[in-house]
Parts: sequence; structure tokens; C-alpha cells
Amino acid sequence: MTNDEPVIDAEGLRRTYSGGFEAVRSLSFSVARGELFALLGTNGAGKTSTLELLEGLARPSGGSVRVLGHDPYTERAAVRPRVGVMLQEGGFPSELTVRETVRMWAGCTSGARPVGEALELVGLRRRENVRVKQLSGGERRRLDLATALIGRPEVLFLDEPTTGLDAEGRRETWNLVRELRAGGTTVLLTTHYLEEAAELADRLAILHEGRFAAQGRLDEVVARYPSRISFELPDGYHLGDLPPLGQLGVTGHEVTGRTTRLFTDRLQRTATGLLAWAQAAGVELRGLDARSASLEEAFLEIAGGARKNERDEEGAGVR
Repeated sequence: MTNDEPVIDAEGLRRTYSGGFEAVRSLSFSVARGELFALLGTNGAGKTSTLELLEGLARPSGGSVRVLGHDPYTERAAVRPRVGVMLQEGGFPSELTVRETVRMWAGCTSGARPVGEALELVGLRRRENVRVKQLSGGERRRLDLATALIGRPEVLFLDEPTTGLDAEGRRETWNLVRELRAGGTTVLLTTHYLEEAAELADRLAILHEGRFAAQGRLDEVVARYPSRISFELPDGYHLGDLPPLGQLGVTGHEVTGRTTRLFTDRLQRTATGLLAWAQAAGVELRGLDARSASLEEAFLEIAGGARKNERDEEGAGVR
């Protein structure tokens, strides 16, 4: 394959389990060399099912997938030596030490890194003689990552890589992933930590019921959702005392007690008009807070809309 070709390329990807349940429903996306693509979604959205298709652990029920120009399922021998996989749970023998575990993994890997180097990368060098069963949950995740990196992979699949890590460990893992990406490694990441995706991803997708509810760069995804301005009006003032909301570019509003929230697709215009009115009226807008939409708000909007649809269907007797 050439450097211009996508390292991961999926077209109409589907996965149906026995009984007819569709976990993955016609996904199409590509990941360029050296790019980090984050796959987000609520529990049961299809993230792990999608990842297993990309890793070649299962055959697609429909569509196609190529990793490094090959079918990862039917051409596994051509793909596997060039790929690193960090599963949600490694399942290593509990009686082996950390060093023995990584050495065993290295023995099954072509062109493996030195064991000490792999342990140093993930911060486990000082724990190399500790048995796996004595490791904390976070340390086990580091061990999972060490084995995924042992073969110097061109493509790295990370399934919830920082679960169980403390804040410091999570930041250290982020820095390592950045270094790998800067060195040309292509990364596909699934995570429940939205901050993680926002920090690391070049592009991301949010899955719901096996389909993409949103996909693109972070700014493109959040741009679909309104910015908001919240404040408290002084005593004696009400929403109707503000300039016409349409003139301010407001698309919606909420009032909870004394707190007013304005939603807008034109944050600067709305904020400027609001502050000009406050200055002319000689009033203070207490608790003033203006912010663009965030990934968390986009994610919660998608998840909340999904739950509302489910409730509507149940209320209508849809099964």
C-alpha cells in the first residue's frame, strides 16, 4: 500500500449475531497513517463488536474492512505481525511475573522490542518481578499495553486503555500514545473517558445502536450543538426585559428559578448583544457564564435523545 492509502478502511461494515441482533449496522470510515481515531458510544453501542472486526477476530456479516491493505480476517498472517492489540482484559497467567509475561509475549512476536524497553515505556520496570496476581487494576492495564507495544506495531488498537488508572497514570499513557502517533503509529481508540478522546483524537465517531450518530473532527462534531450563556437577572427583571431573543441569535432558552440559559449558534453575537443591553440598563448579570458546546454535551445529547426515543416507543407499544 502507498502512504496516501488509508491504513484502516471500512465500507458498509456489518455484524449480526445469532438470533438476528445487529450490533454493527453499515459503518463506513477510514483512518489515515499516523492518525488517532476515537470510537465513542454508550454501553452496548457496538464499539467492541466493531473493534473485533477491525482486528480480524471475527468475520463481518456484510461490507468490507481493510487494515494495511489486507482483509484482517482472511489475511490474518499478513496483518497480525504489524498490529498491536490491547483488549479490555488481557487474561495473563496469574502466577507469572511481569517480566515473564512480557518475555513470553515477545517470544511469539516477530521483531519484538527488548522486554526491558517495553516495561520502561509503560512504567512497569520497577515491578518486573511482581506476579501478575499481585498487580493493581491499573498496573494490569499497563501490562496489557506493554504486550500490545512489544512488536513495534504500525497500527495500535486500544480498547479502554486507561480504565483503572489514576489521574497521573492516565496522563502518562496519553503522553505515550502521543509519542507513538508522532512516530507514525496509527491508533484506533475506544474509551468511556470523553476528555481522553478530546485530548488525543484527530477525528472521532459516536456510535449509537451500531450506527454513527456523529463523525468528524472534534470541532465539527461539537459545532452541531448550540453554545450556551447562563446568568441571573437582577431582582425585578424578567426574560421579557431582554432584547428580542431572535435578534440576539438565540435558538432556545430555559429559566430555572432566577437562572436563565440562552442557547445559540452565534455565541459572539449573542454575548455581545446581551452585554450591551446590560450596560445600557445599568444591571449586573450575576453568575455570567458563556461557553461553546463540548464533546460531553454532544455525547449526552445523543444518549439523551436515544433514551427519549426508547421511552416514546415503549409508550406507543412498540417492541
